[in-house]
Amino acid sequence: MGQALLKEVPKLKEWLYFSGEGEYHHMELIRGIDMIKEYFELQKRLVTERFNTLFTRSGYRWYIKLRQTHENQSWTWWKSQIVNKWDNDAWRFEVETAF
Repeated sequence: MGQALLKEVPKLKEWLYFSGEGEYHHMELIRGIDMIKEYFELQKRLVTERFNTLFTRSGYRWYIKLRQTHENQSWTWWKSQIVNKWDNDAWRFEVETAF
């Protein structure tokens, strides 16, 4: 990635944060990261190293526990873990009843 493009990457405070609590929107997190990763041609490391800050509260505890057992993984791997953890019947029911 060129230095000019790297300077254009949004500051961390402009990324979506994810607590994994309440009305969590894991798909918004995934879409947001995918969009930034694609647009700015970010490498895996530049995405996954931000997780320490992007995950908060119970989402952070989940991330740390998984990180300790699985160490460095790709964004694709993390995406599937997020979906496995939060894309469940209760979440789908909340989304359906919201409309």
